Amino acid sequence: MTNENEKILLLSCCAPCSCAVIKTMAEQKKDFAVVFYNPNIRPLNEYEKRRDENKRVCTLYHVPFIELEYDNARWCELVQGLEREPERGKRCDICFQMRLTRVMEYALNNGFSAVASVLGVSRYKNLDQVNAAAAKASQQTGCPYVHIEGRKNGMQELRMLLIKELTLYNQDYCGCKPRVV
Repeated sequence: MTNENEKILLLSCCAPCSCAVIKTMAEQKKDFAVVFYNPNIRPLNEYEKRRDENKRVCTLYHVPFIELEYDNARWCELVQGLEREPERGKRCDICFQMRLTRVMEYALNNGFSAVASVLGVSRYKNLDQVNAAAAKASQQTGCPYVHIEGRKNGMQELRMLLIKELTLYNQDYCGCKPRVV
């Protein structure tokens, strides 16, 4: 998963996708914090629900929680013209790239040695697409990206158990819900 001396900043999209990874890393005594940078989520009350659930999971496992700015206007600007793209389409490329780049910049400026994410944990996401965006963001920023396993080796089963056990708010869409004008 990670080296012993790494201080990881884990980008989380939501509590249901991150709960098993957070629990596992906490139990393994990894040095990490969770960052919530999801300007793609709308409406604002949906963003707040997801943030608060993520914060609750972090509190439960005694993991530092960091919230970065909610810049939905910038996100909308970056994906303008891609409103009709399907899930896993070009809009996701831009969204992943924006979020990972910002988190890597934050990591470099705040004492973290690498970034990891759970953006590819959901079966609705393309893990190769996430990893490609992470590689590009890493190349641009100089911040290493650590691949975290969130689907295999019992992680999916643990995730489903924790969602139920912790009665996590489990949304029914990615977050962006692009508005077609």
